[in-house]
Amino acid sequence: MIKLSVVVPCYNEEKNIPLILDRFASCITRDDIEVILVNNGSTDNSHKVLDELIPKYSFARTVRVEKNQGYGYGILFGLSHSQGQFIGWTHADMQTDPADLIKALDILDRHPQPDRCYVKGRRRGRPIWDTFFTFGMSVFETIYLKTLLIDVNAQPNVFHRQFFKSWINPPHDFSLDLFALYMAQKQKLNVIRFDVNFPKRIHGHSSWNTGLASKWKFIKRTLQYSIKLKGELKHGVYRTSN
Repeated sequence: MIKLSVVVPCYNEEKNIPLILDRFASCITRDDIEVILVNNGSTDNSHKVLDELIPKYSFARTVRVEKNQGYGYGILFGLSHSQGQFIGWTHADMQTDPADLIKALDILDRHPQPDRCYVKGRRRGRPIWDTFFTFGMSVFETIYLKTLLIDVNAQPNVFHRQFFKSWINPPHDFSLDLFALYMAQKQKLNVIRFDVNFPKRIHGHSSWNTGLASKWKFIKRTLQYSIKLKGELKHGVYRTSN
């Protein structure tokens, strides 16, 4: 029986895929964890790298999205193919340590009600400007949605499968991180945060965090989704408590 399924969306991460697989191999010491690398419509050689490397790692498998439809879509696609009692995701850029997933699972293993928990990282070691930006977004989201929403895009995110099954109309872009944390708070799950390091990328470039223009685009997209989310909650689209 699979205890934890980890989804890793990979978009043009051909150089990071070998690193993340090796890192998972070094920290997974149990046979009830699966890692699902989602080829999220990559246009580089990710598919060749995955086809070559995946058979070498017993804990890993891959699924493919033919055309990229967003960060959130790739995660949702991977979650729909998962088998674990607990499921979650992290990034493929090596700015989030795969070992953090093991820490999250350890937290769940020690908790008396793991099915009512949502375990999420809290980033440390980031540039001052990025930290300031995140703080500002956290304050806005918390005030506007009247729910504690701090460091929304931190990784990893781990929770019970039943929570995932309760989702209605989750977003297909980066707003998925906001949606998941918001719904966890609204369903009164025990949100457990733990510190994670956030180093610089080793290979490649961020697909969104490329300067002031990209941050402004992210802000506008987040504002638009926040308005949509609040409106849908007001009209009873979501179930907010068990």
